[in-house]
Amino acid sequence: MVPFAGWEMPVQFQGVMAEHLHTRAKAGLFDVSHMGQVLIRPATDMATLAAALELLMPVSVAALPEGRQRYGLLTNEAGGIRDDLMFANRGDHFYVVVNAGCKEADIAHLTAHLGDQVCPVTDRALLALQGPQAVDALSVLVPAVATMRFMDVITADTVYGPLWISRSGYTGEDGFEISVPFGGADGLARALLAMEDVAPIGLGARDSLRLEAGLCLYGHDIDEATSPIEAGLNWAIQKSRRTGGFAGDERILRELADGPERRRVGLLPEGRAPMREGTQLFAEDGTPVGIVTSGGFGPSVGAPVAMGYVAASHATTGTTLLGEVRGKRLPLTIAPMPFIPPSYKR
Repeated sequence: MVPFAGWEMPVQFQGVMAEHLHTRAKAGLFDVSHMGQVLIRPATDMATLAAALELLMPVSVAALPEGRQRYGLLTNEAGGIRDDLMFANRGDHFYVVVNAGCKEADIAHLTAHLGDQVCPVTDRALLALQGPQAVDALSVLVPAVATMRFMDVITADTVYGPLWISRSGYTGEDGFEISVPFGGADGLARALLAMEDVAPIGLGARDSLRLEAGLCLYGHDIDEATSPIEAGLNWAIQKSRRTGGFAGDERILRELADGPERRRVGLLPEGRAPMREGTQLFAEDGTPVGIVTSGGFGPSVGAPVAMGYVAASHATTGTTLLGEVRGKRLPLTIAPMPFIPPSYKR
């Protein structure tokens, strides 16, 4: 157990490698209650609220149908990323999940713009069930999840209380995130862990799973100085939002049109030595070109994997760079992400 964003969190239960591979093969249960859960209820109507949220995010809120969830970004006036998040349209309000380390700042930012429409959730845990057997496990307790698609959201009445369920996650695998009342959280977790294919998973495997999936970790791969375009998150900015009208639109639209000076890329080090966060990257002629922001061993890939930022002039897939590890410059190659194919339920 280690301190993490004000919580005590498990790094591992039976070993990072074993937990990682179990999640890829069967189903892993993660306690992600440290994440921030927020309800945003309209003072007047959902359309007005959606328009107000679109001033804060370069994504389409208004076009999100009821019962669906979307990846979003809170941006600052300089075009950097305050936080990345998930938000869902639940008919008469939006449900938002934000990162643990940004929770207080996000709630303050949202409240400054939206006032008492912002309602932090303080009486619920959050569990994530991930892996190819996740749907079979959860459907034993909640049969309705079997027909959900990727990014669908439902509310299910159960013996554990009303569950807010999305078919989503942070591993590249099919799975679910489940908001459960505190009083039912222990019972739900124990019921899932009693199933043969479900095992508890810690922070270590959560990190290696998301790295193989090419997913950003806030505070490492993205931050307030990083634009969505540098981070390769162009896909999250719908065509309808590419005319501006959101925080940081000047920089973000310019980079959309002209390209950024640096880009987030996937990296495959040669050999077996991982290249960790902070590893400096050089062109073959010795020119400094970037830095690793996340790196480690990919158990499913069977080799080290990393991601980082490099100058746009050196960001082409297949380019060989050098990473400085303990005074030695070792080769690595720019590779497409994700490093493993996603298995989302479309």
